[in-house]
Amino acid sequence: MSEAVRARATGESEKITINLGYVDLGHIDLLVQDGFYSNRTDFIRTAIRNQVERHAEAARSAVRRRSLDLGLRHFTRADLEAARAEGRMIEIRVLGLASIAPDVTPELARASIAHVSVLGVLQASAAVRAALADRTA
Repeated sequence: MSEAVRARATGESEKITINLGYVDLGHIDLLVQDGFYSNRTDFIRTAIRNQVERHAEAARSAVRRRSLDLGLRHFTRADLEAARAEGRMIEIRVLGLASIAPDVTPELARASIAHVSVLGVLQASAAVRAALADRTA
């Protein structure tokens, strides 16, 4: 059975869908009915947070090893134009949310972004995404 994890459309969340077995879903419903969680989503978010916390040191080590920016990283047209003017290419490496401003053209993106690796969400126009497809891990 599928349970959609619903989140408000904010810059801090993304909607995902997971498939659960009937027995697992029944256990979740039982815990919700008994008042341990307010709803299925609350249970799932709590379970995810607990697992992330359980592996926090391994995650911190991986962030350092991969030289990832943690959290929100926004790239403006001015950022990319400055990089292009200096003759350097930007490496986008983010764990969280990376966004490329809507006024960035595909040409500017290709001229200033060498590589894109985002663990989480990349927000960019469809044209910019297409222009960077061969540079995206």
